[in-house]
Amino acid sequence: MIRTAAALMRDRNADAMLMLLDGSTDWKKIAELVQPIDKPIIVAVDSPEDLEGAAEAGLKPLALNKEKAPLLERLQHALLESAADEFIRTNGEVIALYSGFQQGRLDSISHLQIDERMRQLTVRDLQSIESRVPLKTIKAVIDLAAQIGREGREGKPVGTLFVVGDTRHVLDHANDSGVDPFRGYNRRQRNLLDKKVQEDAKEIAQLDGAFIINSDGVIEKSRQMLEVSHDALTMSKGLGARHWAAAAISQKTKAISVVVSQSTGTVRLYQNGLLVMRIEPMDKNVKWQEFNFEPPTSSNPPEA
Repeated sequence: MIRTAAALMRDRNADAMLMLLDGSTDWKKIAELVQPIDKPIIVAVDSPEDLEGAAEAGLKPLALNKEKAPLLERLQHALLESAADEFIRTNGEVIALYSGFQQGRLDSISHLQIDERMRQLTVRDLQSIESRVPLKTIKAVIDLAAQIGREGREGKPVGTLFVVGDTRHVLDHANDSGVDPFRGYNRRQRNLLDKKVQEDAKEIAQLDGAFIINSDGVIEKSRQMLEVSHDALTMSKGLGARHWAAAAISQKTKAISVVVSQSTGTVRLYQNGLLVMRIEPMDKNVKWQEFNFEPPTSSNPPEA
């Protein structure tokens, strides 16, 4: 299967090969099987520990942390992370090799044309933002915002606002819009760097109000209404109150605002009252054709 995928990659002149695996394997053997190919061979597994030795073998390691997720979600996440890490172009072609029918056995190959709108931020993108907020915090918030914009919640579009950094001054302009579900929890249970907290935030994003997040990624408050003048702002036509509030609070304080458009899923970053970055997530999740698989029938009748 690996040799076949490599042959298809050469035939199609694809940009990369993505191998979605269940765990560690003989990385040197994989590198040998795909030679001679001078394009990225991405190996994706759930645990970072299982990738030991992959980079040394000349492969591109990718940790998913999606062990209990369905196959297609893992495959989609691998593509998104590969684009974010610049292993693949966001409008390129990828040959994907994975276990479609039997876990632990590579039995499926797909030729994928990647949508040019499939994009997440890289550290290189974020280095242009001058802020005291650590890059890992900004990236975690933006990645979460992109997920909300791309997926919505329970099939419905969701818009929301995250205000990151300069928390003390931001809270001077914030008031509760309702009961804060994060109130009373310790810092660890409010840290957006934690995957579980991200899932909780997705649920709360369906409610009115902004998330106020400190530089360490801890949600100080959620469901906050921002009261700040935006008379001196100039904004694009068609943007609603959430975007005006995002720009205004970033102008009034040293915070960075990350806002998700409910209508389009577009993610915008505001700093000093200005739009500094715009991300267009895919309109919907990657669309995959449903598998239509029937096991071969035996030519011999079953024994009685």
